[in-house]
Amino acid sequence: MNVLAELEKLQKAAMRDPVLRQQLLQSREAAEPVSRFCKVARGAGYDINEMDLIYAGEEAYAGMRRATNGGGENSPMLENEDDYYSLFMSAIEK
Repeated sequence: MNVLAELEKLQKAAMRDPVLRQQLLQSREAAEPVSRFCKVARGAGYDINEMDLIYAGEEAYAGMRRATNGGGENSPMLENEDDYYSLFMSAIEK
C-alpha cells in the first residue's frame, strides 16, 4: 500500500466534500486523533492505518535527513516534519 498516494487522494476528496473534510478535522478533538482520522479515512474508502501513516512519516524524514545532511544527527527536527497527520490537517484547514 502506498500511504502517500492514499493521503493525496483523501486530501483531494476532502477538499471536494465538506462533510468528509469536517469529519477529518474533527479527528483532532478525539482522545486518539490519529486513530480517529484513520477510521474516518477507511470509512470513506481509503486504506490508511495508524502504523503505515507513522512509518511513512518517519521514512520520509529519514530520507530527507540522509539527502541533506549525509545521514548526520546534527540537524534539528522541525515541528511536524515527520508527521503526515499534522501536515494533512494543515493542508485541509485552508
